[in-house]
Amino acid sequence: MIRIKRSLFTILLLCSALTQAQNKFNGNFEVLDNTGNPEGWNLRIKTQSPYIVKLDSTIKLQGKYAISITDSAGADYGGINFKINKRFKGKQLMLVGNLKTKNVTGGFAGLWMRTDGINGKSVGYENSENPAFTGTNDWKEFMIQLPYDGREIVAINVGAVLAGKGTVWVDSLRLYLDEKPIDEAQEQQANIYQALKDTLLNKSSGIDTIPLTPSIQKNLSLLGELWGFLKYHHPAIANGDYNWDAELFRVLPEVLSCSTDIQLSQVMEKWVDKLGKVPPCTDCKTLPSLANITIGPDYGSLFKNKIFSKTLSAKLDYILKNTNITTHYYVGGLIDIRNSSFLHENKYADKRYPDAGLRLLALYRYWSMIQYFCPNRELTTEKWNTILPAFIPQVIKADNEHAYVKAMVKLIASLHDSHAFIESEVREQDLGRYRLPFDAGFVGDQLIVTSSLKETFDASKNLTRGDIITAINGEKVQSLVNKYLPITPASNHGTALRDMSSVYLRRGIDSTFNLQIIRDNVPMNVVQQGLEISKANDVYLQSNKPAYQLINNGIGYVYCGAYKNTMLDSIKTKFKDTKGIIVDMRGYPVDEMERTFVAYFKPDSSTFAKFTGRSISNPGMFIYEESAKTGIKTTDYYKGKVVVLVNENSQSNSEFVTMALQSAPNTTVIGSPSAGADGNVTPISLPGAITTWYSGLGIYYPDGTNAQRVGVRIDKVVKPTVKGIQTGKDEVLEAAKKLILMSK
Repeated sequence: MIRIKRSLFTILLLCSALTQAQNKFNGNFEVLDNTGNPEGWNLRIKTQSPYIVKLDSTIKLQGKYAISITDSAGADYGGINFKINKRFKGKQLMLVGNLKTKNVTGGFAGLWMRTDGINGKSVGYENSENPAFTGTNDWKEFMIQLPYDGREIVAINVGAVLAGKGTVWVDSLRLYLDEKPIDEAQEQQANIYQALKDTLLNKSSGIDTIPLTPSIQKNLSLLGELWGFLKYHHPAIANGDYNWDAELFRVLPEVLSCSTDIQLSQVMEKWVDKLGKVPPCTDCKTLPSLANITIGPDYGSLFKNKIFSKTLSAKLDYILKNTNITTHYYVGGLIDIRNSSFLHENKYADKRYPDAGLRLLALYRYWSMIQYFCPNRELTTEKWNTILPAFIPQVIKADNEHAYVKAMVKLIASLHDSHAFIESEVREQDLGRYRLPFDAGFVGDQLIVTSSLKETFDASKNLTRGDIITAINGEKVQSLVNKYLPITPASNHGTALRDMSSVYLRRGIDSTFNLQIIRDNVPMNVVQQGLEISKANDVYLQSNKPAYQLINNGIGYVYCGAYKNTMLDSIKTKFKDTKGIIVDMRGYPVDEMERTFVAYFKPDSSTFAKFTGRSISNPGMFIYEESAKTGIKTTDYYKGKVVVLVNENSQSNSEFVTMALQSAPNTTVIGSPSAGADGNVTPISLPGAITTWYSGLGIYYPDGTNAQRVGVRIDKVVKPTVKGIQTGKDEVLEAAKKLILMSK
């Protein structure tokens, strides 16, 4: 939802890894190294086709030098970077600097700042892109800020950037922490956690097989619930006193050897006692009012089973009532209290096929993270408490890396989250290296060729837009849909079909695809050559949708996938006398839209969304934290009809912008259900070199309606038809035109 300026962010992430830490922040560029360049500065944040970056002694604000950045042919941005590899004590970073521009077009000139956490992960990012600094300007001072916490942040990166054409001069950069120059900030020493010293089981669990009986499965389910509960509730684990993965592997053989409920309870009570007594909480926070709680904690069967002894149950109840954790060894997100991040999680990446203990750990880890830190836990089709026992036999019985990854993909898919992307080399191998060189989507239950095709591998000779694909390699499409639905992570059925088409149906191990199609009611067989995934981007035509244009002489059109805020003034002029504007959100915005762009349609500021925040002191509880507003009080806003187009390709930030547009007074949303996956994503690392994500931030309409899974509110459902695709007619767009032309 809250979008990072990804093109710049990615390159700035890469470039900062190349810069060495310096003792002093050389923000005036006065100190030069033995090569004649400003000491500590990386002057090329893009090594291929770099912009021209150099010291300038003639155009400067103060001192001897400024730095100039000028565009060059074949590149789209360039800039400079200074990296500080230190931890400090403080709460707020502020970068101040002066910029001067000449003929900057097609982008912006600005400052940027990023903070990095453990393992190089970005914690925060900001730049001065909004509003864009373009054109020709004399020296102007800019300021950007980021929250800071030395317990999470290990590096600070700052600099300046030019995106687009022209020249920018940079001078007098100043970096502050809590209004104190960074060179005067107090350093913070990294904690030496006891958990990091426990390395004996960092490569494997030492458990190759786990027998499965009804009794063992029941015990393992309870163990998983207890392991997750203690991980996020016991202060000794929160303090980093224990490697909690290793402690699981140590207690697991004892649990497997239990033959009675009494023995199991004794083993688990001894395990709890090992962690030490929890101090009584004398200043525990009062729980928020029920009206502010969106999801309450759920402890599964921990407090309602008949296996635990009274003394064990009492100890767990005491831990629960005296949990007062404010910082956690395994949980980040101190900077963004709404969205969690997970720290110190061993990836066990060198084992593509983890042993039985590691496979069980993967299930416990994922299930517990969702149980205590997913704001949409209660929206799963299957109750989340049933997922843990259901998947124990599936991960244990997985007899090779392919079966294991498939079981984990199925587990992840059970979250029903379109943000649940999956990265795994084993999965990529299983999916195959070839892809059909065209796009296809579902209209109802029919798979239809939708793309304009290049003359590649004879695709345009074999297939045409509107062809109905009925079978692939001898298997009926409907049969394939039924097979792949359980292993397609998606918030709703429409998004599942969207992703299934690209991930499974049009991809394969063999380079040749045998297709059965129907064209003009005539069945046909087609043999289509596939294209290697690495070359697939060369096949698809870039979207030819313009960023904005006038259509039908009285209607404006804006496409989110091409619109940039630098275009807004031109749009206002061009669309001034239109009867209505169509905003096409059937894609992903390339620029921030919910503030500047949406304000164009509003007479006042108003709330369009509410966020929920997770709780470290009450894991599993989510409460309303703050609201998102957009608009300013003005009479100079667009007063015509606004129609927003959505479909299954409207996901995340696209849905967030649509919600913002719905707060405007004359907006109608038409189309088909959006992806139902809003909010920032949270990554999870799992044994076997698997990485996945989930929607880590809860986003609600002001009235408390959750758009997760169901998508944004739609005023009028309009869906494409096979006939419309065959004739190249955008029926949703045509319906929007009709709405505007019929409006008063």
